[in-house]
Amino acid sequence: MLILGGTSAKNIATNLGNRLRQPLVQTSYKRFPDDEFYVRIHDKLAGQDVIIVQTAYPDQKIVELFLIQDAVHDAGAKSITVILPYFGYSRQDKKFEEGEAISARAIAQHISMNADCVITVDPHKDHVLKFFTVPAYSCSAVPTIAQYLKEKNIDFILAPDKGAKERAKEAATLINCEYDYLEKTRIDGFTVKVTPKKLDARGKHVAIIDDIISTGSTMAHSIKELKRQGAKSVSIACTHGLFVGGAKEKLLAADCDEIISTDTIETEFSKVSAAECIAETLLKTVQHIKN
Repeated sequence: MLILGGTSAKNIATNLGNRLRQPLVQTSYKRFPDDEFYVRIHDKLAGQDVIIVQTAYPDQKIVELFLIQDAVHDAGAKSITVILPYFGYSRQDKKFEEGEAISARAIAQHISMNADCVITVDPHKDHVLKFFTVPAYSCSAVPTIAQYLKEKNIDFILAPDKGAKERAKEAATLINCEYDYLEKTRIDGFTVKVTPKKLDARGKHVAIIDDIISTGSTMAHSIKELKRQGAKSVSIACTHGLFVGGAKEKLLAADCDEIISTDTIETEFSKVSAAECIAETLLKTVQHIKN
């Protein structure tokens, strides 16, 4: 088995290779003056089981993935497993208005063309796996995040809303602390109060956990409210840290004590790796690795 790391997932590919004790494929990547992508594989892949690791975000990285898949397929690989640390476009999983594209389905079907199996980490909704036309699996980075938070003396874990409560519950169980979710109460036409549904934040070390942090606006508001209510510290953690639209500045301005994300999208806040949960899922689901 060989592991090929794309340009958007070098850290995970290296960590995965170390965990599985498998070599990395030697490749060359570059961009032409017109910004078109070039890939060349230097190793012989004929008859090999190849694991491609590439985050499908932003758009350029999706095109890169398609070209890498094509090169691996053309090189005669026995099987191709695609690891998507972050599955871009997965949040557009249905039509909200007539005439819209179902983006998750479109990307999944294209990835499936040169893949025998797909694994992704903490998709926004698990049903997006059905859009792939090959076996597709998800794994969770929550245990790895919880392991990190356990060293931080967190008093309780919060979900940003009721829909994300199970993620907070899973983390809290592993940390052995309480959990709750944030409830929004509209005070008037301009004011929304955010409070834990049951627990009191006063004097507590709190961590909010979610799957994705994008612009950070909702998180920033929640941090401010929890601090106003007397929380001793507020940390935030997520699997996929997009941090777009000035998210970093918003979160720091809200007096966030720590920002934690995995390396599904590599940023300065990638403090834990998703390689562990990916490796575990590979060992459970991909038959050729077991052999």
